[in-house]
Amino acid sequence: MTTKTNKELQALAQQFRINVIKTLNDKGTGHWGGSSSVAEILTYLYFRQMNIKPEQPDWADRDRLILSKGHASPMLYAILEEKGYLPEGTLSSFREINSTLQGHPCMNKTPGVEMSTGALGHGLSVGLGMSLMAARNENPFKTYVIVGEGCLNEGQSWEAIMAAGKFAPKDLVLLVDYNKVQLDGHSKDIMPLDPLADKFRSFNWNVAGKTYNGHDVDEIEKSFKWLSKQNEGPCVIIYDTTKGKGVDFTEDTHTWHGAPVSDDHLKDALPQLKSVLSKWEDE
Repeated sequence: MTTKTNKELQALAQQFRINVIKTLNDKGTGHWGGSSSVAEILTYLYFRQMNIKPEQPDWADRDRLILSKGHASPMLYAILEEKGYLPEGTLSSFREINSTLQGHPCMNKTPGVEMSTGALGHGLSVGLGMSLMAARNENPFKTYVIVGEGCLNEGQSWEAIMAAGKFAPKDLVLLVDYNKVQLDGHSKDIMPLDPLADKFRSFNWNVAGKTYNGHDVDEIEKSFKWLSKQNEGPCVIIYDTTKGKGVDFTEDTHTWHGAPVSDDHLKDALPQLKSVLSKWEDE
């Protein structure tokens, strides 16, 4: 567990954004929009919330994290490197041939990746299986699954939501990166999900009583304080986020779901990202 303050976690998440956008520029490929929207949530999980041992990635009692929205892998990789799962500098090999860092997470190549994801929708099904196994074997770990709207557009997700509502594993936690945008446009135009919280309640899930700001570490902390008081599962927390967070021309648009980051884009983006980083570091 970390002793970093909330402000330090905010700064760390912003540094991860800088690391990721530089990497995507260098490689000419990768998904910026969905990586940026989940930065604070992933940072909080790995540096405050999860019970893990990076030096022992296969520790039996570790908490599990499944990034169902696998296209956000660059942010996950940046965090895994910082936590010590990967040697320093590994992020620079993103999407290279035979790299340990594939375009989408691969459990057979990357230490710390619990499940290969990318085909949207199956992350929650796998997480449900892990959580049911833990309950059956009396293992103490929690299973966290992060989904976006693309995942929740898939029928398999709702089959898993329905099954989880029936079997009620208390240590299954679904985290929704609700940035309102997906590959082809805004979710309200493609497949509206609202009222999302009510839908989960109708499937017998334990739903947090509010939607939290997924870019505010203080708010994320409050969401996990709520979680710590729950005795019944499965639990779901919905976070309001912004796709492409931190750069004015990438925010809230599907055009930056997976667009290449050119040198000109990087030149315009870095001052914005660094300005916010400086603010957090100075406070």
